Amino acid sequence: MLASNICTVLACGMGFPLIAPSILSADFADISKALGMVESAGADMIHLDVMDGQFVPPITFGSKMVSDIKARTSLELDVHLMTMTPERHAEEFIAAGADWLTFHLEACVHSHRLAQKIREAGAKTGISIVPSTPVSCLRPLLPFIDLVLVMTVDPGYSGQALLAFCLDKVQDLVKIRREEGLGFLVAVDGGVGLQTIGEIGRRTPDILVVGSAFFRAESPADFVTALKSFGSSGSDR
Repeated sequence: MLASNICTVLACGMGFPLIAPSILSADFADISKALGMVESAGADMIHLDVMDGQFVPPITFGSKMVSDIKARTSLELDVHLMTMTPERHAEEFIAAGADWLTFHLEACVHSHRLAQKIREAGAKTGISIVPSTPVSCLRPLLPFIDLVLVMTVDPGYSGQALLAFCLDKVQDLVKIRREEGLGFLVAVDGGVGLQTIGEIGRRTPDILVVGSAFFRAESPADFVTALKSFGSSGSDR
């Protein structure tokens, strides 16, 4: 039996893997153009990296950016909080329009409580782990979340090279989900492109977060099509 979140995605006619361009690599002075590029390319979601200058070095944007983007697109918004104490900001970003709210396990002491809080506020709960965090740290939380975001680069900057050892986590999570009948999706974030999709695709992640490779592509639509072709026959979903 397919897990509930996977069934929901399939019922909407969205084929795996889902493509989620990150606007971190877009021109912030022309976000409307970037959103049009994402939509016309056939991407499935929009990924928004919120950075506070503490959990990661850069500072990006706050909830107003999320609400402004929400008003200009029909795509679901996956808001990734790269912040300390994410529990202080969760409700604010959900109110701004986050459909999925992902926080870092490393930044939150009471992760189970926050996961419940996000669901109660009407969004789907995501948890992300940095390259140095093992999947074993997530095991107690997996029944309570909707998405695991595996960072395949050290978070903070776009355009980094894929850390291939992180892909073993994707494979482990897909196996755990299948064996335990759980409903979370698995996303990969960092170094995703045409040169790495073969290696990534073999692990059958459900969501590919793409940044600079998408926005620099000569044809973003062809880029999305190429990425999807590697995951359309994944047998572990």
